[in-house]
Amino acid sequence: MLNNYQGSANALVELLKQQGVEDELVLKAIAGTPRHLFVDEVLKHKSYENTALPIGQGQTISQPFIVAKMTEVLLQVGVKGSVLEVGTGSGYQTAILAQVFEQVFSVERIKSLQWQARRRLHLLDLYNVTMKHGDGWKGWTSKAPFAGIIVTAAAQSVPDELLAQLQDGGAMVIPIGVEEQTLTLFVKQGDQYIRHALAPVRFVPLVAGEVG
Repeated sequence: MLNNYQGSANALVELLKQQGVEDELVLKAIAGTPRHLFVDEVLKHKSYENTALPIGQGQTISQPFIVAKMTEVLLQVGVKGSVLEVGTGSGYQTAILAQVFEQVFSVERIKSLQWQARRRLHLLDLYNVTMKHGDGWKGWTSKAPFAGIIVTAAAQSVPDELLAQLQDGGAMVIPIGVEEQTLTLFVKQGDQYIRHALAPVRFVPLVAGEVG
């Protein structure tokens, strides 16, 4: 489905390598995923730029480097099996996760975005994704525990309800903060959560509730 965009996708992968993304599974997923399907028609010419783009409803499709890095961080700490994504958005991060992990559960609070994301994933024959329309702050208790959790919006404070849905040895990557945000890794070890600050980032806020 890349067709005329394959050269642009390959150039994006080379850029991500230069910026420090090393995991071959992640790079292969980025190279083979048609990002132009996840953006509006008027923005297709920017599809393979390493930048976040608006997708409507006050949301964005994340910068490819951030998508790759968040996915890579989970792999680096040994996450295998099922992962939870909080904030399906366009479905681009979901598509990358689906090519790297066994099973993806994804929660989106805006129903129209969820519907569009599901359609895109089916176009790409990615069927190991289960979606739910709901409040991302609450995660997906009935499917827990998860080996990994990725949160694609910034939380003002650490969502304890999400941490509680990690299995022992599991990890969560989440942006924390309001004006100043930090991409943060939490690794569950027994009753403790080991916290690692990764990098300054800029995400839309993680909003409670859901929109029909």
